[in-house]
Amino acid sequence: REEFIYCGSGGVVGVDARDGQVLWQTNAWKINIATVPTPIPCGNDRVFVCGGYNAGSAMLNMREQGGKLEAAVQWRLPAKEFGSDQQTPVLFGDRIYGVIPDGQLVCLGLDGTRLWSSGMSNRFGLGPYLIASQAVWLLDDNGTLSVAATTTDHFERLATAKVLTGHDAWGPMAVVGNRLLARDLDTLVCLEVNP
Repeated sequence: REEFIYCGSGGVVGVDARDGQVLWQTNAWKINIATVPTPIPCGNDRVFVCGGYNAGSAMLNMREQGGKLEAAVQWRLPAKEFGSDQQTPVLFGDRIYGVIPDGQLVCLGLDGTRLWSSGMSNRFGLGPYLIASQAVWLLDDNGTLSVAATTTDHFERLATAKVLTGHDAWGPMAVVGNRLLARDLDTLVCLEVNP
């Protein structure tokens, strides 16, 4: 069954992709202002949700109860441990990568364990990030692109380059083959990258 999952001011809801019928809903995790990151399906009937405005994050577990689907909070983290103001975290293998409200890149296990963070001296602001070629590509607010390893035990920066001169470099990036598209408020660049 395909479904759409949406976070709103009243909570989280799953609807049938075919007919729009509500399959499940919960108000156990919600943001009263705006939820920007997209929910992430994590297999085994689990969905990871996170947001800004001090909402933090949660792993929801879907289970059938009396012929109906219900969503229960499997675990929850405060914003300082894992939240996201603007970008959607990335599920890669059995880890979730994301930039938390203080700008640090964090690697999280699917059980809610924080495996590592980039530390206060390596912060990335509200900029986008993605995973390509087994690495995390991060663009900070001021247009500096960083590449970090997808390790399980520590933050390791592999490269960095100033690729944009503008500000508010918050738009999503994209990789196609050996080309990376990135933008700030004023400029779009297409970079040749070596995987």
